[in-house]
Amino acid sequence: MDSNVLVLNQDYQPLSICSVQRSVKLLFLEKAEVLHDDPKRKIRTIDDEYIYPSVIRLRYYINIPYTRIVLSRRNVMKRDGHTCQYCGIKSDLTLDHVIPRSKGGVDTWENLVTACNKCNVRKGNRTPDQANMPLKRKPFRPIHITFFRDILGGVQEDWKPYLYM
Repeated sequence: MDSNVLVLNQDYQPLSICSVQRSVKLLFLEKAEVLHDDPKRKIRTIDDEYIYPSVIRLRYYINIPYTRIVLSRRNVMKRDGHTCQYCGIKSDLTLDHVIPRSKGGVDTWENLVTACNKCNVRKGNRTPDQANMPLKRKPFRPIHITFFRDILGGVQEDWKPYLYM
């Protein structure tokens, strides 16, 4: 039971991803219903056999006051695939301001990128253009749906209609 389950709100909006164990608890407590299951897999007990959920929908609407992904070091690293945005290596990583703070740069999704220590020191207190260090990918504010895809390295086929893909 090492796979993930897509959790939808009552209005079919994607809420989160949870473990199969958590989804089974929600199903047994009748807080959710199964929309898609994996027909090749089953959950077996001594006496019974149950479906293996892939997509579940909550029976009651959950009001989520936030719709944005929180700007944090961890989330910037996830967005950038734990890869230096200047050279592409995946070790010794830190965050870098595209426009340095001393030049008016602020902590925003569009101004923070993942960089290795070597590139961060080499870039110094300059912009990527001034340092002649082009970014591999322009920084952007992720949305909930693309964040699901990027975190998991792809999504299951039966999730795509609910993630608008």
